[in-house]
Amino acid sequence: MSKRKSSNSGQTPDKRSRLSQPEASEEDETGYFSSGEGLSTSQSVRLSQHSEVGIIESISLKNFMCHSMLGPFAFGPNVNFVVGNNGSGKSAVLTALIVALGGKALTTNSGSSLKGFVKEGESSADVSITLRNRGRDAYKPDVFGQSITVDLRISSEGIRTYKLRSKTGHLVSSKKEELISILDHFNIQVDNPVSILTQEMSKHFLHSKGEGDKYKFFMKATQLDQMKEDYSYIMKTKTMTQNTVEKHRETLQELKRKYHEKEERYKSLASLDEMQKKLDELKNQMAWALVAEVEQEVKPMRERITAEEKSTVKYDQKVEEWEGKVQEANRILGQLQDQLEGVTQRMQQLQPQCAELKSRAQARNRDLKAAEAGLHRKKTNLRDLEKDKDQLNKRIRELKHSISQTNSADTHARVEKMNHIQAELEQLHFQDSTLTQQIDQFKQACAAAKDRLGKMSREKQDLLRALESKRRDLAAMESSRDNRLCRFGEHMPALLRAIDEADQRGLFRKKPVGPLGFCIRLRDPELGLAVECCLKALMLAFCCDNHADERELQRIMSRHFQQGRRPQIIVSKFTNTVYDVRGRAVDHDDYPTVLKALEIENPVVANCLIDMRGIETILLIKNAKDARRVMQSEARPRNCREAFTREGDQVYYNRYYSSEQNRALYLSGDVEEEIRFENMKCIFEMSGFFSQNQILLRRAYEDSKKECCRKLQAELTELQNVEEPQSEDLKPLREYEEAEQLSRQQREAFNSIAEEAEPIKVSQEVKSVCNIISEQILTTRVLIHLC
Repeated sequence: MSKRKSSNSGQTPDKRSRLSQPEASEEDETGYFSSGEGLSTSQSVRLSQHSEVGIIESISLKNFMCHSMLGPFAFGPNVNFVVGNNGSGKSAVLTALIVALGGKALTTNSGSSLKGFVKEGESSADVSITLRNRGRDAYKPDVFGQSITVDLRISSEGIRTYKLRSKTGHLVSSKKEELISILDHFNIQVDNPVSILTQEMSKHFLHSKGEGDKYKFFMKATQLDQMKEDYSYIMKTKTMTQNTVEKHRETLQELKRKYHEKEERYKSLASLDEMQKKLDELKNQMAWALVAEVEQEVKPMRERITAEEKSTVKYDQKVEEWEGKVQEANRILGQLQDQLEGVTQRMQQLQPQCAELKSRAQARNRDLKAAEAGLHRKKTNLRDLEKDKDQLNKRIRELKHSISQTNSADTHARVEKMNHIQAELEQLHFQDSTLTQQIDQFKQACAAAKDRLGKMSREKQDLLRALESKRRDLAAMESSRDNRLCRFGEHMPALLRAIDEADQRGLFRKKPVGPLGFCIRLRDPELGLAVECCLKALMLAFCCDNHADERELQRIMSRHFQQGRRPQIIVSKFTNTVYDVRGRAVDHDDYPTVLKALEIENPVVANCLIDMRGIETILLIKNAKDARRVMQSEARPRNCREAFTREGDQVYYNRYYSSEQNRALYLSGDVEEEIRFENMKCIFEMSGFFSQNQILLRRAYEDSKKECCRKLQAELTELQNVEEPQSEDLKPLREYEEAEQLSRQQREAFNSIAEEAEPIKVSQEVKSVCNIISEQILTTRVLIHLC
């Protein structure tokens, strides 16, 4: 029980404030309280003095149980009655009193854990109780003052924290041990039914008819039960302590015995100190004896060292001299190392040039060897020709001698013919030297023709690939006359059919939406290219509600887009309303935004384009000059990030990007016009390529004709220079006439062969070129026929 002041006249002490529960009720947030201060006159005379310590002055509750705020309630110094309707909070006040003063949750009979006392939806509950602390029995009055405030906070996880404050509100302690000391000092027993009697405890007391139950209640109320348990624990502890003492007594006897033995041994060793001192003295003498012996041995050594020190002076001078030489050598070595590093760096820099020069030298050596071999062959041919010349000169001299002897009438004519033959022989050497140069030129011309042929073959492949692409585009446009989805790719209709089938089988939570370009319409057809340049890849994109649908759509796309680029998939929660963008959208009187320029029936598509591209902040300005004026001025529209022109050009505040796209691919309104545009483009491209091929064909024909003419001319010259060897008989005129006749016959035959072979050879060399050109001309004609 709490400590009280009593009067000297033997008057009855004041009763501490006690809570009474006239009605069994649970809590609500309303109620009224009345204090028991209105007592009768006799009672007021009898209760002349009030208690000064341990009584409750006030209590307040916040977010406790089902009440947001109760109190603060100020109680009187005597008996207080708390009355109110059902649910007004009477039980909540009693429960808060038990919990705030350290009681367990089970003691209140209102819950099994503390987190159950926190109002639902709140993070914590607070209880504040003020206890009176006056008079001579006050608890630490110099610290707390005349009242002690106990603040309890219970978190939603069931964690309880205390704060003990003084009368001035100063925080004194937050430890529960301090609260227990205060309760012990005031003799406040929270779990004593005499102090605090809950509804459940009163029911149990009233309904219990047995004397045993009432005796248990008596034992608990008087704390005799607790004292009995404490006494049992004390007796048990006493028994254990006595056993420990007996055990230590036995150990103490053994220790005493060992102590006496050690003491006797210590007395027997009393002379040990003297012996130790004598031993130390002998050790010192021995050490000095050793020192004297060592000094005798060191003395001649010192004399030798003195002599050596005198002789080391000259050695020191030599050492200094050599140190100077070493420093000079180190300096020279450093310079050489610097030069070596420079040479090394220079060598590394020149190494690529050296490698290149080596490769050039090797190539020159190969060329030199080839030239030397050719020179050797030419020299051999020249020696053979000189031998032939000498033989012919000898034969001519013999003929001249024989002619002078015959004294014939036609001697002069034959001499002139022989001189002509001699001139032709001399000319043969010059033609032989020029023949090699012409052969090299022919080889270079053939290599250039092969390069041109390869280039034309590659151009043919590029043309065929471009033609195939144009055919696919034309086919897609032809099919888009009836199905607008074909504009978004040849696989798009099949993909949408697969999505519909998957949705019917329930593979999607919500059916994906797309392609986004198919779900929008233009209010102004002239802005199609601008919108496409703005949205770019979003024209082919799809939108999914969740990631599971996105994975399913990826699997479907993998079957239809095995090669090439797949459309983009955007995951965004589907909503039925378009975002309210009035706060961040561009509002211009003359030019619309992309959002206003489009007709979008599906809110999902509109929200996706707003999220991904911000179409509410992008203006569409047809004229490029107006776009620069609006965007690149200081008074540009608010919230406007960029703008697009009718030609697809992108305009920023300080930048301008021209569009690489020249027409709308997906949002064009006139399909027939697109098809005609593609046809005309193919015709123009093919006609241009055809003209270019005609020029190349004419040039190749002329080059081939020139090369063939040069080859035939060289062969003709070689045939003209051929001369039959002179027979060894003495009939020179007949042989010369036969050789001349044979030369004329060969010349005529060669001319006829050259005339017949010229178109044939030219045709053979440009045959491959003509085949390529013919295929391209045939392809062009077929395309023109289709268009």
